[in-house]
This record gives sequence, C-alpha cells and structure tokens, in this order.
Amino acid sequence: MKEMPLLERITLNPKVVAGKPVIKGTRLTVEYILNLLAHGATVEEILQEYEGLTQEDIQACLLFAAQSWSKRRLQTIES
Repeated sequence: MKEMPLLERITLNPKVVAGKPVIKGTRLTVEYILNLLAHGATVEEILQEYEGLTQEDIQACLLFAAQSWSKRRLQTIES
C-alpha cells in the first residue's frame, strides 16, 4: 500500500485523546500500538484483541512514527 492512503488512517484531533495521533475511528493512539509491539505483542495478537483493526492500521502507525522521527534532528546525549 502506498504511503498516503496509509497515513490517512492516522488522525489528529485536539478533542480526541488530547490531540495525540490515533487510528481513524478509534481511540487507539499510535503510541499505544507502538508500545504493544515494543513489548512483544505480535500484529496478529493486536488484531485479535482489537476487533475492526487491520494490518494496514498497524502499518500506518509504524509509517507515521517513522516519518515523524525522520523530521526531527537527532541529538547526541553526552554522558
């Protein structure tokens, strides 16, 4: 799937979850989905837990995060 249709699955609305990016039509934040994946949940497990969610929704979360990150400058943390 191309980038734009994927990114259209992510919305930002100041009246929904304090303006955090969410999967369209849900209150599931991109951050929450990424956290599930980071803690070892599989895409299949997430899809089973959240009825109506699709693999493309999860791909959209990953793409949104990647594009958001690439727009920021990396800063070195000095110890």
